[in-house]
This record gives sequence, structure tokens and C-alpha cells, in this order.
Amino acid sequence: MRSKPETIASVSIKEYCFSKKQIQGDVKASQFKWTFTWSFNKGLLTVNPPLGRALIEDALLKFLLKKDYQLEAGNEYKFAISAKF
Repeated sequence: MRSKPETIASVSIKEYCFSKKQIQGDVKASQFKWTFTWSFNKGLLTVNPPLGRALIEDALLKFLLKKDYQLEAGNEYKFAISAKF
């Protein structure tokens, strides 16, 4: 039986600002690296650069929604993506 494809993504939270209602950070998966800003009051996630953004955007948003109140600036987190990059 084949194992399901999986890629581990690493998230680094750079800033968690309640007054701006946003989180900023970096995410890495395989050879890709992006920066992101999540405006949680608007539900708006911005991921840059656009190269490979479609690979990470949905999985990152699900992670942020699930872990929102557990995230702290300066910490690193990991989550699995059901795809091989």
C-alpha cells in the first residue's frame, strides 16, 4: 500500500498585533518560502511571492484558523500538507 503524499510546512510568527488585528510571518515548505499577513478580523490572507502561492495558501489559512489563539510571535510551528511539493 502506498503512503499518502505529504509535505511538512514550517511557520514562523514574526508579529502578532491585536491593535492591527493581524499576524505576520514566514512559511517554508520543501524548497519554497513565502511571507504572509493574515488580517484575522477581515479573514484576509496575503501570501508573497506569488510563485507557488497556490500550493500553500489554503493549507496555511486552515492552520491559522485552527491555531489562531495558540500562536505567539517569535515561535515556530509545523503542519502537514496532503501533497508532495
